[in-house]
Amino acid sequence: MNRSSVCLLTAAIALATPVSADVFKFTGTAESQDGKALYEEQHTIEGSCDNGAFRPLEHRVIYSRQAEGGNETFAEKSLDYSPSNIRPTVIFQQPDFQESLEISYADSGSVNVVWQQPGGDTKRSSVAVSENLVVDAGFDNLVRRNWEKVVSGESVKFRFLAPTRGTDYAFILEPTQSQAVRADHVVQIRPDSMLLKFLVDPIILGYNNKGALTAYSGLTNVRENTDQNYTATIRYAASTYPECELTR
Repeated sequence: MNRSSVCLLTAAIALATPVSADVFKFTGTAESQDGKALYEEQHTIEGSCDNGAFRPLEHRVIYSRQAEGGNETFAEKSLDYSPSNIRPTVIFQQPDFQESLEISYADSGSVNVVWQQPGGDTKRSSVAVSENLVVDAGFDNLVRRNWEKVVSGESVKFRFLAPTRGTDYAFILEPTQSQAVRADHVVQIRPDSMLLKFLVDPIILGYNNKGALTAYSGLTNVRENTDQNYTATIRYAASTYPECELTR
C-alpha cells in the first residue's frame, strides 16, 4: 500500500469513528399524587460527543418496583435515536399486562405503530412524519435542542405522537411555575388545541442548569391497570454525566 492510500484509509477511519463515545445515566423515582412510592426507572443513554455536545444514540430504560426479596423488573423500553434525536424508534414491553408497543419509520416518510393492547388485541397505525414531530422520550432532546429559548422564557410549538390513538397532536413547550416541581428551569408541555386543553392535563418538567431532566409530573407510559396508566411525579438524579455538554 503506497503512502497516498494509507493517508486515504486513515482519513476514512477518522470520519467513520465518533469523536468520543460517552454515556449518560440517571435514575427516576416515581410517586403517586399522595406521595406513595410506585416504581423506579433506570436510564442508560449511550452516545457520542460531537463538537462538544452530547448526541444520544441508544437509550435503555428498566422499570422496577419493590417486591419480596428486592426489586423486580416489570417493564423495559429501548430507544434508538438514529432516525432523529426527537424521533427515536421505540420498543416498550410491560409483560404483566401482556402489552407491547413498537414505533418504527418507513422509507415513505411515515411513523408506524404496532400496539399490542392489554388482553391481546393488536392495533396498527401509520402517521405522516412532519419536521417538528416528536416521539416518546424525544421531548427531552427537544428541550435541549431549544435550550436558549427555554432559559430565556420563550415557547416552542411542536407535534407529539399519541401512539395508542394512532395520530399526532399540536403541543406547546413553555415556561411555567409549579408547586409539584422545583428546579432551576420549569416548563410544561400542553395541548395547543382549546378542546384538548380541557381533556389533557399539562406535563410539568424540571431541568437543572446542565440541561438534565430532574422532574416529570403527569401521565406516564407505565400501565397502572388495564384501563389507565399511572399519573405520577418522577424525581430524577444523574449518576453519570457525559464528558461533553448536554445542551448546545
